[in-house]
Amino acid sequence: MVNFDFAFFVEVLVGGLLAGVMYSLVAIGFVLIYKTSGVLNFAQGAMVLFAALTFVSLLERGIPFWLSLLITLAVMVVLGIAIERLVLRPLVNQPPITLFMATLGLSYIIEGAAQLLWGTQVHGLDLGIDDTPFEVAGILISKFDLVAAAIAAAMVVILTAFFRYTRIGLAFRAVADDQFAALAVGLRLPQIWAAVWTAAGVVALVAGLMWGARLGVQFSLSLVVLKALPVLVLGGFDSILGAIVAGLLVGASEKLAEVYIGPIFGGGIEGWFAYVVALIFLLIRPSGLFGQKLVERA
Repeated sequence: MVNFDFAFFVEVLVGGLLAGVMYSLVAIGFVLIYKTSGVLNFAQGAMVLFAALTFVSLLERGIPFWLSLLITLAVMVVLGIAIERLVLRPLVNQPPITLFMATLGLSYIIEGAAQLLWGTQVHGLDLGIDDTPFEVAGILISKFDLVAAAIAAAMVVILTAFFRYTRIGLAFRAVADDQFAALAVGLRLPQIWAAVWTAAGVVALVAGLMWGARLGVQFSLSLVVLKALPVLVLGGFDSILGAIVAGLLVGASEKLAEVYIGPIFGGGIEGWFAYVVALIFLLIRPSGLFGQKLVERA
């Protein structure tokens, strides 16, 4: 009989949950865009890369940390507004596949622009967060993961308060519920979409800093977008709460699967286990845990 190490199980679980928060950071950017415009923004990963690369390149040129952060924030705001105004606005009312292909093309354009501006070398990014694990009741917890989780939680609180208590946030919710009704009461959709793309740029900045500090700032960082896809499938493409909950589920399940199921397959299942779970969810509940069910009438 194999002894079950409960402390080790909890350690793996906590590590997975904290890693899942990092996935949620990227997924939130997708949700913001999809919820208001129905566009699956495949360029979100490239925006994450561009934000991280811009910030670390400014730092390496001797610009102070906080000034680099403010400049990068301004750059991401401008980038978000430019994408909405120059690319997505002219394609309003086009089929979803057209909009998706536009964002797919955008992802390569943004990556190319990042390469032209800042080069292709790999950068280390030190945010001053100690990654030394500390022990709680015999369980090792990464300080970096804990700080990343706190930052993600703060972002969720800020976004929730913004959408619930500000005028533009209420307008955002109205557009998300019914675009035609929002137009009927005089809401200006272009301004709302510009604000949402701005928010997506800010989310990309936060995610880029966290992922860049974890993995290094390199062009493979844009592939973090692929980690967000199972999160979106599980949580629902139009739910911020779903992005958070599903991120935790994906992070925990893939870590536990790697440790306890991986040896059966010779290891290495962490990279694809979440997609298996997502595929099963698509077959059972296509709208995800918190997504809105689409009802089509004949």
